[in-house]
Amino acid sequence: MSKAPKTLTTDQCQRLLDVLQLKDGTPKQVRRGFRNYTIALVMLDAGLRVSEVTGLDVTDLIFNNAPVTSVLVRPLISKNHEERIIPVSTRLSDALKKMNESFWSRIPTNVQHKAFTSGRSRRALTRRQIHRIISSAAIAALGRPVHPHVLRHTFASKLMRVTDMRTVQELLGHKNITSTQIYTHPNEQDKHKAIENMERSEESPIPAAH
Repeated sequence: MSKAPKTLTTDQCQRLLDVLQLKDGTPKQVRRGFRNYTIALVMLDAGLRVSEVTGLDVTDLIFNNAPVTSVLVRPLISKNHEERIIPVSTRLSDALKKMNESFWSRIPTNVQHKAFTSGRSRRALTRRQIHRIISSAAIAALGRPVHPHVLRHTFASKLMRVTDMRTVQELLGHKNITSTQIYTHPNEQDKHKAIENMERSEESPIPAAH
């Protein structure tokens, strides 16, 4: 029997994002921190794989100088080479808008440019670099390293609580529904919530029979 994937709680996600954002520092450090924060959000709020994040172009995230309402994961960068569309959350939209103001608006619209690049080289960040960014921030925020894929797992697990499995399958880009079924495993939060709900139901007065 497969185990449920490791995920982060809402509080852990926020602590990680706070460390990534790095609000205190030199202007250069703050800009880099916001880039890293946005990278995390693309995985945490849109469920992209690390390999898909590294393949994103600016035009996948910004259209007519404004954030897109849905991220189009092109077949070229999708793991299964199939296109999928993921609606953009409010906080991801806000981050994309700020990224455009700080980084992308200076790029000519007719030039294809990777969305997330490293410093002076302007080369696309590699999967290894993103792994190092997320893992280092997690050590500072949570006292332990976290693989970037955990952010995608967290996205999937949150979705499973609010929608059906077929929708989750579409959003994750799974060819087979069995890949999505691993997210039906209850995690510790689910178990605690179940006990709390049970206790609450026992405390509620039983309506009198008429």
